[in-house]
Amino acid sequence: MIPTKTLKNGVEMPYLGLGVYKMTEPEVALQAMVKALEVGYRAIDTAALYNNETEVGEAIRQSNVPREEIFVTTKVWNSDQGYDETLRAFETSLKKLGLEYVDLYLTHWPVQGKFVDTYRAIERLYEEKLIRVPGVSNHHIHHLEKVFAKANVKPMVNQVELQPYLAQEELRAFCKEHDIAVTAWSPLGQGKVLEDAVITEIAQQLGKSTAQVILRWHYQNDVITIPKSVTPSRIEQNMQIFDFELSKEQMEQMNQLNKNQRFGSNPDNFDF
Repeated sequence: MIPTKTLKNGVEMPYLGLGVYKMTEPEVALQAMVKALEVGYRAIDTAALYNNETEVGEAIRQSNVPREEIFVTTKVWNSDQGYDETLRAFETSLKKLGLEYVDLYLTHWPVQGKFVDTYRAIERLYEEKLIRVPGVSNHHIHHLEKVFAKANVKPMVNQVELQPYLAQEELRAFCKEHDIAVTAWSPLGQGKVLEDAVITEIAQQLGKSTAQVILRWHYQNDVITIPKSVTPSRIEQNMQIFDFELSKEQMEQMNQLNKNQRFGSNPDNFDF
C-alpha cells in the first residue's frame, strides 16, 4: 500500500500518484491509468490542459476501486483564470471527469492579476464541497503571500517543479510552516537527472533503479510525487519505493546535488 500524507483538513493524500501530462493518445492514456489503479496507485493527477480528464473518469469507472478510495487532482488552465471563469472551468472539468466531486483543484500557474481571484473561486468550490482540498501549483513564496492576504482558507497543497537539481528548500520550509503539502511535478527532472553519477552509485549500493532512489529521496523529504509513465513495468517500479530506505549519508549526498536548475518554466517568467 502507498502511504498517505494527512493534509491540514484531515484529508489523506497518497504520497505517490500517477502523473498524466502529455498522455494525449486516449487509448494509451486509459490503459496506463487502469494499469496504475490495478497495481495499487490511488491517485491520478490531471489538468484541463492535458486533455485527458475524460480518460481519467473512464479509468476510475473501469477499475474495481471505489471512487472514494481514489484521489483525483485537476487544474484550471491559464486562459480560464479569474473568479467566474474558474467556476465555469471547474464545471467543465467535472463534466469531463464524470465525477460528483474532485479531491484537489489547483491554479495551474499564477497568472498575473488573476491568480488571487482564481484561488478565491477555488475556496468557494471548497466551501460548496465540490472539492475536498483547495490548492495551487507553481506558486513561489511571494505568490502564496498574495493569496494568503485574501484567503479565508489557505491552500493546502502547492505543486511545483522539484527534483534533485532543484530542491526548493526555502519554498519547502515556508510551505511546512504554513501547513501546505508540497507535490513535485516532473520529480525525475524530465529524465535528465537519471544519469547523475551520485544517484547511480546510490542506486547500485541499494540494488534499485535511479528513478526509485530519486522518488524515495522525495518521500523521505516529505514530498508527494506524481511520476508519469505509460509503460506498465515502470508504473509498477515507481511504486516500489516503500520497502527500502536511504541512509542519512545518502540523503545528504542527494541534498547536495541541488543547483537551482529548472527544466521547466519559472513561475515568475512564463508566457503561456
